[in-house]
Order: sequence, then structure tokens, then C-alpha cells
Amino acid sequence: MVGAIIAIIAVLVVLLIILIANIHIVPQAHAYVVERLGSYHDTWSNGLHVKIPFIDKVSKKVNLMEQVVDFPPQSVITKDNVRMQIDTVVYYQITDCKLYAYGVTNPIFAIENLTATTLRNMIGELDLDGTLTSRDTINTKMRAILDQATDAWGIKVNRVELKNIIPPREIQDAMEKQMKAERERREAILRAEGEKNSAILVAEGREQSAILDAEAEKQAAILRAEAVREARIREAEGEAEAILKVQEATAAGLKMLNETPPVKEVLALKSFEALTKVADGQATKIIIPSELQNLAGTIAALTETADNKKA
Repeated sequence: MVGAIIAIIAVLVVLLIILIANIHIVPQAHAYVVERLGSYHDTWSNGLHVKIPFIDKVSKKVNLMEQVVDFPPQSVITKDNVRMQIDTVVYYQITDCKLYAYGVTNPIFAIENLTATTLRNMIGELDLDGTLTSRDTINTKMRAILDQATDAWGIKVNRVELKNIIPPREIQDAMEKQMKAERERREAILRAEGEKNSAILVAEGREQSAILDAEAEKQAAILRAEAVREARIREAEGEAEAILKVQEATAAGLKMLNETPPVKEVLALKSFEALTKVADGQATKIIIPSELQNLAGTIAALTETADNKKA
């Protein structure tokens, strides 16, 4: 009885182990291709799955994430017979697990060979310069060709990039010399343009300076003219004011004479002053009225009397 219980327990343990061994958890972004009795049965997505022992088998585990494969450099020949090395990088993603498992024996090796042959065909139609300047065109065409060819394998090619284009050493030296000459030519052009712009700026500066000097001289001449005009105006105003003062004094004197009764002696003195002015002329004879003669004698007597008193 104890032996039977032990046997049952052993059988249960074996069944439990077999059951646990046939439980599979598929992680995210992965898939399992399951065969039943040697034929394709199902594709498991992420989650918990149980297969039938000894009947079902997981034949292939597939990574559904985008993958990158870097192929080694391939030797290609351009249209103008230049041999160079080109290595490519392919970004691909598995879209059909069944086709990927049963479409081709070694999908990556197949993609590598397909990439190499496609690249040789495309580069053979281009010369060296076209190859170096047409990376985007080559990438686009290769992606379209590879994507179409790998549809039967359950693979989608997302991008193809030419990683390196390595021409022969002598071609590289020639290209470096050409680039150096081009850089020197551009430098000479830039230097000449700089000197030209500098000369233009200097000439414009001189012209502007001459214009400013002429404007300053013009303003100075205007200021000098205004100063002369102002001085003349002030001088004329001074002369006019002096004349006005003289006229006012003369008018005041005439008014005083008109208001004062005439004195005989004053009239005689004024007549004497008039005669003095007449004597300054070209006349050789002066006729003195008798009244002035008497006045002159009176003045002489008064003068003599004054001198005696002083003595």
C-alpha cells in the first residue's frame, strides 16, 4: 500500500514537472513559432501559453523589434573603373513570423548577399563623383529593392544607409588636394571681397567727411556773414543813435534860444563866430561891421583889465 502511494506521488510529480516544462511565457515584442507533429501550427504572441507535451514544439523564437545589422565593406567598381570599398547598415523588422521561420534558411545572410549584389549593380551605373554625391538616392533605391525582395521572408526593410565610402588612397590624395585648392580659392575670393568692401567703405568715409567739412565750412561762412551783418547793424544803430542825440541836442539848443530873449552881446558873439568860419575860406578881405568893432574893443579892454588884476 505504501509503495502504491509513493508511485502515485512520483507520477504526479513527473506530470507536474512535464506541465511546468510546457508552460511558456512570451515576453513583450517577441513571438514563438509553434509546430505540431513537425508542421506549422501557431504563432504565440506575448503572454502565457501551454503546449501539448511531446506533440507541440517551439521551433523558432522571433524578436519583433527593429534590428540593425552592419555588413562588412563590399568591394565595388564604378562606371569609370574606380574600385572602392562601401559598407552598409540595414535597419529591418520582422512582420510575419511564419514567413521568417520558413521563407529562407538564414535571413541575415540572405539580406547581406542581396545588399552586396544590389549595391554593385547600382554603383556600376555611376561614376566616382556621382557615387560620392548621391548617397540619399542610393539609400532610397536600395531600401525599395531590399524591401520588395524581403517581403517573401516576412521582413520589412525600414532604412538602408551607406556607412562609409572608401576610395583608393591615390583618389583620396587627389580629392584632398582638390579640396585644399578649392578652400584656398574661396579664401582668396573672400580676402579680395573684404579688401574691396574696405576700399569702398574708406572712399565712402572720405566722401562723407568731405561733405561734412563742406557743410561745416558753409555753416561757418553763414555764421561769419551773420556776425558781420550783426556788427554792421549794431554800428548803424550806434551811428543813428549818435545822430539822434546830436539832433536832439541841437533841437534842445534851438528851443532854448527861441525861449530866451536875444541879448545884444550874444548876437554879436555869434556873428563873430560866423566871421571866424568865413575867415577859414579863400577870401582875403573881411569887412567887419561897426557894432562888432565896438564889441571887439570892449572885449579887448575887459581882457586887459583882467590881466592887470591878475598881475
